[in-house]
Amino acid sequence: MPRDVVADVLRTSAARIVQLNIRKNMLGTLLAGGIRSANAHFANMLLGFYLATGQDAANIVEGSQGVTMAEDRDGDLYFSCTLPNLIVGTVGNGKGLDFVETNLARLGCTAERVPGENARRLAVIAAATVLCGELSLLAAQTNPGELMRAHVQLERANETVKAGV
Repeated sequence: MPRDVVADVLRTSAARIVQLNIRKNMLGTLLAGGIRSANAHFANMLLGFYLATGQDAANIVEGSQGVTMAEDRDGDLYFSCTLPNLIVGTVGNGKGLDFVETNLARLGCTAERVPGENARRLAVIAAATVLCGELSLLAAQTNPGELMRAHVQLERANETVKAGV
C-alpha cells in the first residue's frame, strides 16, 4: 500500500503499524500464551462471517489461528494475513436458511460452477474480510482515541436509540 494511501486513508504510517503489530500481535500474543497465532482479531470478523453464511461456528477455533504481518518498505506498507485453517462451505447443513441463501447469493457463491469453486470464492472473501478488518483495527489503534470514538459513534449511539433514550 503506497505511503500516501496509508497517510491519507488510514491516517497513520507504515512504521507505526509495523511497531504496533510487533508489540500487540507478536509479543502480546506470545506473552498471553497464544499458540499458532499472532493477530489482532481474526475471530471477531470470522464469527460474524460464519454466522451470516451458514458456517459451523465451532470452526472459529481453527479459523482464527493465523498471523498478521506488516512491513515498512521505504514508507510503503506491506500487509498480509495468513489463515492456514479457514474452513468454509457453500452447501450442507445450515445453508438452507433464507438469510444464508441470500447472503451467499450476494457474495456470488451460489452460481453453477465446477464443484468447490463457490467454496473457494467464499474462502477468498472471508480472508479479504479478515485482512481489511486487521488493517483497519491496527490503523485505528495507532491514532490515540480513534477506536473509542468509532465505538461511541457507531455502536454506543445505536444502543441509546434502541433503549429509547
